[in-house]
Amino acid sequence: MTQAEVQIVAVLLTVKETAERLNIGRSKMYELVLSGEVESVQIGRLRRIPAVAVDAYVSSLRATQVGAP
Repeated sequence: MTQAEVQIVAVLLTVKETAERLNIGRSKMYELVLSGEVESVQIGRLRRIPAVAVDAYVSSLRATQVGAP
């Protein structure tokens, strides 16, 4: 495997990266994190969102909207 073939997958995302991934604003992302709707961890003074928490949040949105008009 060459270096060009290696793709780094982030385990922890910044709030900005997570907002971009969800296609929402940074302020809304902070709101979701502070409310606990999206799991986050603190490393020193840094706030990070586990990549798996993004999938879990989207799954929870889909589950609550199943059967909704």
